[in-house]
Amino acid sequence: MGTSSITLRSILGFLFVFVQLASALKFDLTATSGGGKNERCIRNFVSKDQLVVVTATVGGTKGDGQKVNIHIKDAMGNDYGRPKDVVGETRQLFTSPADTAFDVCFENQLTGHNGISNPTRPIELDVDIGADARDWNSIQHQEKLKPVETDLRRIEEMVADVVTEMEYLRAREQRLRDTNESTNERVKWFAFGTMGMLVGLGAWQVVYLRAYFRYVDSGVELVSERDLVTDLATDLSTLSKDFGLGVACIF
Repeated sequence: MGTSSITLRSILGFLFVFVQLASALKFDLTATSGGGKNERCIRNFVSKDQLVVVTATVGGTKGDGQKVNIHIKDAMGNDYGRPKDVVGETRQLFTSPADTAFDVCFENQLTGHNGISNPTRPIELDVDIGADARDWNSIQHQEKLKPVETDLRRIEEMVADVVTEMEYLRAREQRLRDTNESTNERVKWFAFGTMGMLVGLGAWQVVYLRAYFRYVDSGVELVSERDLVTDLATDLSTLSKDFGLGVACIF
């Protein structure tokens, strides 16, 4: 029984490696002076109604001449937090109102001189989305679950997140395919319309030249503009009836 439990835990741990949706990032943020903003942003995508937990750990100490500000926002213009002068760990959580991308932006302002050239602050960022954002230790204690049961619950929710993501991608692919087919149909009729206009222009030139040379051959040197236009209109009307030429409204 003990060996079976250990094997099951090993399999679950192996699955976590491939299914986990959390992301972590470490970098150094250089302090800058001046009135303009010099932000470094990390972008992530989140589905509608998904829980997001952003955990940022900022190194350094207060009074070292640097001030790190954080701004969390999404592509729709929503703000989810603006912590100022962050030192140590800070955590922000929110639920996305729609399928959108969100940015976690860091800004390091130089507020004083500490004798160090190009001072920096180390930043560690963890972004947990969906099932990873939930407090599974609390869930385990509240529902009195065994460790294996907790792992299974977590995997179940993570797989559900993956299925939701795949459904979103499928719907997006459907919309893009419909757009491509609609564009292809419009381009086809636009090409037909362009060809019709070119044929009509060529026919007009033929009719015009035929009318011109007809008057020249008949010995008429001066032809009134009204008579020539009337003859051209008559010829074009006859040609349009014979060949079914017309101009269609495409868009």
